[in-house]
Amino acid sequence: MSTRTARRTKRPAPPTWRNWAGNATARPLRTSAPSTAEALAEVVRRAAEDGLTVKAAGTGHSFTPVAATEGVLIRPDRLTGIRRIDRGAGTVTVAAGTPLRQLNEALAAEGLSLTNMGDIMEQTVSGAVGTGTHGTGRDSGSLAAQIRALEMVLADGSVLRCSGDEAGENPEVFAAARIGLGALGVITEITFAVEPLFLLTAREEPMRLDAVLADFDHLVRDNEHFEFYWFPHTDRCVTKRNNRSDGPADPLPRLGGWLEDEFLSNGVFQAACSVGRAFPAAVPGIARVAGRALSARTYTDIPYKVFTSPRRVRFVEMEYALPRAAAVEALRELRAVVGRSGLRVNFPVEVRVAPADDITLSTASGRDTAYIAVHVYRGTPHERYFTAAEQIMVAHGGRPHWGKLHSRDAGYLSEVYPRFAEFTALRDRLDPHRVFGNDHLRRVLGD
Repeated sequence: MSTRTARRTKRPAPPTWRNWAGNATARPLRTSAPSTAEALAEVVRRAAEDGLTVKAAGTGHSFTPVAATEGVLIRPDRLTGIRRIDRGAGTVTVAAGTPLRQLNEALAAEGLSLTNMGDIMEQTVSGAVGTGTHGTGRDSGSLAAQIRALEMVLADGSVLRCSGDEAGENPEVFAAARIGLGALGVITEITFAVEPLFLLTAREEPMRLDAVLADFDHLVRDNEHFEFYWFPHTDRCVTKRNNRSDGPADPLPRLGGWLEDEFLSNGVFQAACSVGRAFPAAVPGIARVAGRALSARTYTDIPYKVFTSPRRVRFVEMEYALPRAAAVEALRELRAVVGRSGLRVNFPVEVRVAPADDITLSTASGRDTAYIAVHVYRGTPHERYFTAAEQIMVAHGGRPHWGKLHSRDAGYLSEVYPRFAEFTALRDRLDPHRVFGNDHLRRVLGD
């Protein structure tokens, strides 16, 4: 065979997978987009026979390589749509690859809603629950805490259902699989609890950081959903309180909403981050200008239009879940570190809360929780800042978000999760040959 012929018949290199932030990549040997649980089961069986690992990747909004594989990558693009709505039971069953935006819009059209949600809608439902995506809530927890049943394909190609009702199927699997990190199987469909569509009134206003920290417990107690963003290098925060309303609806005006959420929060902020990345010395001045530009607003709308907002400025993030009582002291320590270290932080620090839940590896498992998230603009060096923040969080018994950057391993995680051994024992039973394993899971879960 001639060199020219050999060159023509050479198989092309497999495409590279990248996450949303661009900080995690993988080159799978094969990629598959099955449209049914049965087809997915066949893909898993074939991969296991070939000695390949299998990972499912949604839209890549995790900042870790939790979905990376050099084996078979499952794309959920064809596993989408609402399967059924049971108004009597108050549930919706949805295919695993359905984007949260599609789910929320479809539910609203049916006069229904999830009780709580995170602040973006770009993830698939299975990707969001698999790493513990959450919003903020005094009484209502993460997306995974709203699951009532799920179906997944196991490492041997069988299809397993589990649920949490009184006559639940496989309850020990249900306890763990709601936040399973892709380590137990590939989810094919999820049943969420839903309720009749309601209205939320959002009250956003700037406050001084010291005032927020002094009144943090009351702000959490007195609002169904409270969160705030602190601008490092300043004493300025923007707070958001979301509470149910009897109406009438009073949404943001189209032009005003575009100016705040698109032009300022995305366009101008993108430009400011780019300047700060190129000229770090300018960051404190930019932060002070941004802090002074904050203004108050109040509006009333359906839940997903209040909870979520567009996030077009790309960044990398680390978030830790702390015992709620430790949040104020940890934030004071973080402010002190930023102030004395010479760090130049070009992104706000986000603080949210969640009630205790009963999910095996939930960051809120067994304790009322406060979340502290630190971010930097994509392409900005983050290691020094994240390391300093992580030291504070670890000292307070923090649990890192499963989909965000951190340096912890199974040794540390087994100490802060009382049910860690329960999860790993279930993993040993369901996937003894680590068909769903990768290097990242080896670090955070052990061999």
